[in-house]
This record gives sequence, structure tokens and C-alpha cells, in this order.
Amino acid sequence: MNHEIFEKNVILLSIAILITVSVGGLVQIVPLYTIDSTIEKVDDIRPYTPLELAGRDIYIREGCYTCHSQMIRPFRDEAERYGHYSLAAESMYDHPFQWGSKRTGPDLARVGGKYSNDWHVAHLIDPRAVVPESVMPMYAFLAESDLSFDTAAAHMKALRSLGVPYTDEQIENAQADLLSQANGDADESDPDAVLDRYPKAKIGDFDGDPDRITEMDALVAYLQMLGTLVDFTEYKPEMDYR
Repeated sequence: MNHEIFEKNVILLSIAILITVSVGGLVQIVPLYTIDSTIEKVDDIRPYTPLELAGRDIYIREGCYTCHSQMIRPFRDEAERYGHYSLAAESMYDHPFQWGSKRTGPDLARVGGKYSNDWHVAHLIDPRAVVPESVMPMYAFLAESDLSFDTAAAHMKALRSLGVPYTDEQIENAQADLLSQANGDADESDPDAVLDRYPKAKIGDFDGDPDRITEMDALVAYLQMLGTLVDFTEYKPEMDYR
């Protein structure tokens, strides 16, 4: 084909570019109108508990997403290193999502349950104490900062307006559930109620200090739930890329 015809005629080149872009756009957009949803139907996906939600806010506040992604791509090397590729359903209640665009540290999409609470606390206080080559800054102050959770219910109401299916019961019990999850052994705690409202929630003292609820409690609770909701021994994807 003689490209000089296009290279010497700006109008013709513009028309050709417009046609090419239009065809490419249609190929991507039209199929979306033939399906009900782009999100897989997966059992056990639930909204965050009030404590996990507070931890997620701290995670975003401290900029953790700039070095850690939460999206395992559907490639063999990704799955071998981090686990099953990420599902759209796993971040359907994230506002905003934490997929990330770079990895200075490892992907955290499936970090939940991989390490103990003590390991996470030690890592956040002094990353090089457990990972000598780490360039991560220290977050020791989180263990000294009491968690403010007076606005937990209001936060959940705001997320419900965006489509997160928090119930009236969950919102009404926001503070009680947060206290129960962070200190399940306390007399006034009701961990069973938390588990009824939020299946698979981790219950307990996350930061090693049962006398206080700190920002460290919240952040570790958030990290410990990442990637733990979907049972991949039961989930059967339409396509498996591994």
C-alpha cells in the first residue's frame, strides 16, 4: 500500500485515524452491552467491617497504595508468586479501588493470613527488622495513635449512598462491632454478632495491646482480610489463565 497518499494529505490521514479509533472503540464497547454485568458472581464477598474500613482509610492516608498494588494480573508468573488472579468482585465495594500502578513492594491482594498479626506489627514498626532489604518507611506511630471511630456509622452511610449494601443493622452497630472485633475477649464484646454480620472477619487484639484500640489495630485488621473472602477451592472461573 502506498502510504504517501496518507502522509501527504492531513485531511485523509485524520479521517483514517478517526475510522481506526472508532472501530477499535466499538470492538471494546459493543460487547459490554451484551452482558448484564462485568463483575463475576462470587459467594462470600461482603463489605468491610467498621474496623477494616478504618484500616483501609489509614492505608490510603499513608499512601501505601503508591508502592503496593492490590491486583494480581492473569499471568502465570503473577499467580505463582501471589496466588489466584484478582477478581473484579473482590474490589466491587472499594471506593476508590486500590489496584495500583506500580510495585516498589509486593502485591497485597492476598496478604491476608499469610503472616501473623505480630509479624505485621513488627514490619510496620521497623520494616528492616523483618525484611532487611526493605525501603519502606517506619510506621511505629500507628501503635501509639488511638483510633478515632466516632464517624464510623456516618462513613458507612456515605458508602451506602454509593451502592455498598450496608444494612441499617450494620450501621446502627458500627461502633459496637468495631470494639468487638478489635477486642473480642473483653466482657462487653460480642464477636459472634460481628461474625453474623461480617462472615470471615478476623477477631482479636491485632496490635498486641489489649488495653487500647489503635490505628495499628485497624490497619492490621484490614491487611489480614485482603484476599480471604473468596474460597478458590469452590470458585470455578469461566476461564483460568494459569
